[in-house]
Amino acid sequence: MVGMGNGLDVENRYKEERARMVELLMRQGSISEVVLTAMKQVKRHLFVPPHLSDQAYSDYPLPIGEGQTISAPHIVAMMCDYLDLKKRDKVLEIGTGSGYHAAVIAEIIASNGDGNGHVYSVERIKHLAEFSTGNLERAGYKNVTVISGDGTLGLPEHAPYDKISVACSAPDVPPPLLEQLKSYGKMVIPIGKYMQTLYLIEKRNGIERERKCEVGFVPLVGRYGFKD
Repeated sequence: MVGMGNGLDVENRYKEERARMVELLMRQGSISEVVLTAMKQVKRHLFVPPHLSDQAYSDYPLPIGEGQTISAPHIVAMMCDYLDLKKRDKVLEIGTGSGYHAAVIAEIIASNGDGNGHVYSVERIKHLAEFSTGNLERAGYKNVTVISGDGTLGLPEHAPYDKISVACSAPDVPPPLLEQLKSYGKMVIPIGKYMQTLYLIEKRNGIERERKCEVGFVPLVGRYGFKD
């Protein structure tokens, strides 16, 4: 019983820290209620290495191994907001990392009825693909599929996608991702090597690009990305 009590105490502490994190994001005044509600549900401490769990709800990136990071919560929130995610959306994510960003998307697009939205996430580093899959399973997200591969090629077997989220910085928008995005679909992607800008891409009659903010991401590596 003592162990159970300690476990409940820890979960309650994480819940309080998560609520504080969301409160800080809310004060920024630009994050939608839909995204804030999802981030209040996703247990970020399940997506960081155990020795960093006490920093899980701090608003900065954390290392997850292999030279990669889990993005700061405010970046995840902004990117989800720009995509204008809807229930039952089919989403392609490039750069799974630890799986946290995919979990937030999955929380937003899930439906209480039939036909849940689904996230297909591509991670080039096999170890991280396995790490994120375990994290997502432990957190209870069944509407995310993680595939190990070259994210610059997208995932044509499940295309087209309503939304595409790229969590690593590219030299430019990879052509396969544009091809796999639905008409009137949206993509968020950081572009640049040293000076990076987050863009919202919309596929209408043509391709519309909107600059959003300056960011710092690990490089997108692959056929249409930077060289390893």
